[in-house]
Amino acid sequence: MKFRKYLRGSKRVLAFVFVASVIWLLFDIAALRMSFNDANQDLKEREFAQKQGRRRDNIEDMGFKHPLQVVNIDKRAFIKKGSRFDRNVNNVYRKGEKARPENQTLLQNHLNPKLNGGKAYKEDINQSNVHITVKSVVKETIVIIPKKSNETNTMINVKANNVAKMKGTHLADEVHHRNDTVAVSHRDVGLHENLVNNLLKPGNDKSDFIIDSTEIHSSNKTKTHFVQKPTELNLHGLSEEPVMLFNSTDVRMRRSGRLHKIMALDVTDRPRDPQAIGQFGQPAQVPRDKEPESRRRWGEGHFNVFLSDQIPVDRAIPDTRPHSCSESLVHDDLPSTSVIFCFVDEVWSTLLRSVHSVLNRSPPHLLKEVILVDDCSTKDYLKEQLDVYMSQFSKVRIIRLKERQGLIRARIAGADAATGEVLTFLDSHVECNIGWLEPLLERVYLDHRKVVCPVIEVVNDKDMSYMLVDNFQRGVFRWPLVFGWNALPEEYIRKNQMKDSDPIRCPVMAGGLFSIDKKYFYELGSYDPGLDVWGGENMEISFKIWMCGGEIEIIPCSRVGHIFRGDNPYKFPKDRVKTVERNLARVAEVWLDEYKEIFYSHGYHHLLDKSITDIGNLTEQIQLREKLKCKSFKWYLDNVYPDLNAPLVKADGLIFNVGTRKCLIFQNGILSFDKCDLSNKSQHFSYTWLRLLRHNTSCVAPREMHVIMEPCDNAKPHLRWVHKSSAVLTEHLMMEGHSQPMCLEAENNSDGILLKGCDSINTLQKWQFTHYYTQ
Repeated sequence: MKFRKYLRGSKRVLAFVFVASVIWLLFDIAALRMSFNDANQDLKEREFAQKQGRRRDNIEDMGFKHPLQVVNIDKRAFIKKGSRFDRNVNNVYRKGEKARPENQTLLQNHLNPKLNGGKAYKEDINQSNVHITVKSVVKETIVIIPKKSNETNTMINVKANNVAKMKGTHLADEVHHRNDTVAVSHRDVGLHENLVNNLLKPGNDKSDFIIDSTEIHSSNKTKTHFVQKPTELNLHGLSEEPVMLFNSTDVRMRRSGRLHKIMALDVTDRPRDPQAIGQFGQPAQVPRDKEPESRRRWGEGHFNVFLSDQIPVDRAIPDTRPHSCSESLVHDDLPSTSVIFCFVDEVWSTLLRSVHSVLNRSPPHLLKEVILVDDCSTKDYLKEQLDVYMSQFSKVRIIRLKERQGLIRARIAGADAATGEVLTFLDSHVECNIGWLEPLLERVYLDHRKVVCPVIEVVNDKDMSYMLVDNFQRGVFRWPLVFGWNALPEEYIRKNQMKDSDPIRCPVMAGGLFSIDKKYFYELGSYDPGLDVWGGENMEISFKIWMCGGEIEIIPCSRVGHIFRGDNPYKFPKDRVKTVERNLARVAEVWLDEYKEIFYSHGYHHLLDKSITDIGNLTEQIQLREKLKCKSFKWYLDNVYPDLNAPLVKADGLIFNVGTRKCLIFQNGILSFDKCDLSNKSQHFSYTWLRLLRHNTSCVAPREMHVIMEPCDNAKPHLRWVHKSSAVLTEHLMMEGHSQPMCLEAENNSDGILLKGCDSINTLQKWQFTHYYTQ
């Protein structure tokens, strides 16, 4: 009653006004606080984006600078990618009629293991079928989806006008392009139920689906069945559990020559722990109290092994491809590949990271197998522990060599065991990037004689960051067969109107990462089996490919990160330097023709003495070159690598004596002087890369205090003369290897030639050639 008296008359009105004002004020305060929060959040996000630095498109616009660039990544881009990964998974199952050859076998298995002891389960072959038939201008298109074990066989007819609504699949493409019947046959396949959810998303009216209990029988009357429960596949959001993909057996299908966009498949697209050290390819830092351990373990792999072990073996890395790559088209019926890793005492974390990157970012139907060739490792963790770990992957096989063979023969062993149509060789300390595989296989599909390499990007050996390389880099060599990287000239790029996604002709491959048609690999004779352990094999196979009808390309849409180390951590059964020198000498003798003198002239004169260095029998390799009808090395220089400076001699023409003003002449078996005459061939000499003074097949040789002419022999040191190699005796011709400097000197009162002690100011000891080709 006391309360009511305050609500009488005008007091009642005032009370309501007061209460309403308080409520309105509270709403105002709440709205103001929310607006401040939004403003602060926007400010924080902008600050975060600025801290991340330039994105990939900014890096690409920087032009030609240092070949390596740090890739700074906006982490939000990895977390907020929507349903892109869902679509990528479904892209794996595009089907079409095969143009060549029939009944290709494809394997589809899980890509990522359950790391905490979980095992991939197998399909239950007694499960029922569910078929979806899309009715349109096509006769019948069948898409297979899983169903629960307690359901009966079901057919779902989808109206053609709803096909375009089915996000995450390519059924719309099928409607517009297909005019035949597609059937998955003969084998068992298990697909995840989330693929069905992609078909039945909101926006697809249930009334558009007509349920019929009739089972579909394809034209070839074959059956398919499905897994009882789905494998673990995280398609939505982050998870604490490892990501699983499909585990199934062979699928045989007829496919077409149709095209599709490159699949950006990446199981680690949205990683479980975004805050993990090294995630997204970002640089990691060793805690101060762990620096002694990091330094101690450096020698295990000649990179920061301590940091590598802290980084997830399936970490996400930035997509560094040129923008246009995601829109590039490849054929539906690409060949399958066997990925071959050869290793010896490789660091555990880098080996696992290499394998995971292949499994996580390769379309399953193209990845036939992963072969690990253990070249007699001594580390205990690479024995039973590795076997147990890799047993989670049905596609991974381990081949163990009983004794150390070296990289070259280990690769041959891996190739011999491979069953894929294409061989893909990778080093065991790499990280394959998004969409890396299909662009390589596409080029091999178009021409089986193309040997293709990814762009090799850099995983920093100190902080394990993923680093971008400049565009238009190609593999080249300089004398004496030393591999290196070189950018295409900007003029060449402009002239050919090259885009950053165009394949790049590559004179020499790095050798560690490439794909090659298996049949073509053996047509070329694989690697020279006479090469030992490591060194020179990339030169040998590069020359062989180019000179025997093939091509080598670098494919910018395929990117693979690689740990480049300052030193080779592996032990050689024999002396490392001598092993590499011997290998290079074999390559020079078989493939360089007359240009091999340039190789030997760069510090390898000692290899010419067969009593000291035995490079083995070359008969089979020379016969192979003849059988393949390979072109000459001159053709290679003219057509593949014309910008290499490779003159056959260092100098040639007339040899002019400054003191007598006359030229050397070799006539009637006698070496003497005469008036200089360019038209007189008897006066033409050459100064070779091996420092011989040559006239046709005869060379100037010392005899006591005089000189004579004798048959040339590159292996004989006494035939070598030093010219243009001394700062003091620049124009002199000085005997090589003599205890006292002895130089050629013209006799002033006759046409004879003597050997006398060198005198820097004596003009009778100064000689000049008509043409010089090197400094």
